[in-house]
Amino acid sequence: MVQEIRISNRKIGSAYPAYVIAEIGINHNGDLDIAKEMVMAAKETGADAVKFQKRTPDLCIPEDQRAIMRETPWGYISYLEYRKRMEFGRKEYREIDRFCRDLNIDWFVSVWDEPSVDFMEEFDPLCYKLPSASLTDHALLKKIRNTGRPIILSTGMSTLEQIEESVNLVGQENLAIMHSTSAYPCDPLELNLKMIETLRNHYTCPIGYSGHEVGLITSVVAVALGACMVERHFTLDRAMWGSDQSASVEPGGFRKLVKYIRVTEMALGDGMKRVYESEQSSLKKLRKYL
Repeated sequence: MVQEIRISNRKIGSAYPAYVIAEIGINHNGDLDIAKEMVMAAKETGADAVKFQKRTPDLCIPEDQRAIMRETPWGYISYLEYRKRMEFGRKEYREIDRFCRDLNIDWFVSVWDEPSVDFMEEFDPLCYKLPSASLTDHALLKKIRNTGRPIILSTGMSTLEQIEESVNLVGQENLAIMHSTSAYPCDPLELNLKMIETLRNHYTCPIGYSGHEVGLITSVVAVALGACMVERHFTLDRAMWGSDQSASVEPGGFRKLVKYIRVTEMALGDGMKRVYESEQSSLKKLRKYL
């Protein structure tokens, strides 16, 4: 039997409309005002939720990458310093929490390390997303599972065996799995959307899709293939500075994405053949033998 999960007041599963997530991630570039503008824009597109990322740079950045210098809006600084500048603290997340509640839009984060789980617990999060990069971090998975909150598990950069091991670790109850390919942007040849069906046949928990491609059509196709959650990176302007901007969707495009998903859900129907009332006039005019 296919299970469902609940995030806030929304049931998520194959019997319900797809839950659409606007991934703000780090596209706010460490600016709270930009983040709030993005939340408001996402709400106006019809997105169900916005998602941020929370990590402890001193734990998450590999040793050999920390001292690499790069050009940033804050000048020529190390990669570690850049990552620290991108992180929001308690003050910022309190304001994000208040702002999202006032707008009546769900919000949550991807957590990249165990201290980030402790940090986010202060905000009573609706759920936790585990990024593809952390799928094999079993200690982090256990930490999240022990909170009792729903888990959304992304599967980019992972083998079926690694996915199976992680799912077995946390169990399928209160779990959703997101098919994903972690290339930014992702070539359509590597989207492999039929994996959605593979995962649906293998697991009883809800299956979703986290896309990093350019364009909208393939994310809509994911819903037609059975994805009950869709996540796309969101930005105010793809020309903004930042590594994820080019693989993100601007507000106008995201509004179309939500519309196309809803139209697709209506068009899929229930699979039961019937003759509709709208066909009756054509039936009488065109069919010789009734």
